[in-house]
Amino acid sequence: EGATVNDVHGFITNTANYSALKENNFTINDSVGGKSVRESKWVDWNRYVDELSFAQAFRNQLVTAGFNSGVGMLIDTSRNGWGGTARPAGPGAMTDVDTYVNGGRYDRRIHVGNWCNQSGAGLGERPQASPAAGIDAYVWIKPPGESDGSSSAIPNDEGKGFDRMCDPTYTGNPRNGNSMSGALPNAPLSGRWFSAQFQQLMTNAYPPLS
Repeated sequence: EGATVNDVHGFITNTANYSALKENNFTINDSVGGKSVRESKWVDWNRYVDELSFAQAFRNQLVTAGFNSGVGMLIDTSRNGWGGTARPAGPGAMTDVDTYVNGGRYDRRIHVGNWCNQSGAGLGERPQASPAAGIDAYVWIKPPGESDGSSSAIPNDEGKGFDRMCDPTYTGNPRNGNSMSGALPNAPLSGRWFSAQFQQLMTNAYPPLS
């Protein structure tokens, strides 16, 4: 329609998702027993292990590809804190690459493909401007406590269906490695207030709520 790269103000990553902002317990360059972290089931050949390094690299690539050097980046941190008692204090054992990554990763989802009302999640960094190089702001795009979808089919006049990924008893599909969904039970329709989720997000907030 005639738009150019100069009409693009910026991009946002991790929208309504759970990927950890910074992963301090391992890096993409680590290896265990001759196997790179990229070979672990969790990282699954990706080149970045956390959202901040991905967003910064994405922005650099955009500029290289011709976008304006001032193109902005936002990161949704509303549900990627992963704090509380389940937050690892250090890397996993060097037994093998999967033990190493799984023992140390902040993101405690069963599989990185799980997206609905994830159990154990916490509020992430509070919204703030210019928090890191190349990042315009951390923002809360997905309102904490807003349900991603119902845990079971709920008749409604809003045209909202039922996704098995929101069912805590669902055993998965190839897209999530045939893993359990990791979803919280008793969730209401998408967009509705989910008190139990909000309370868990506060409990597991990182940085912790003061």
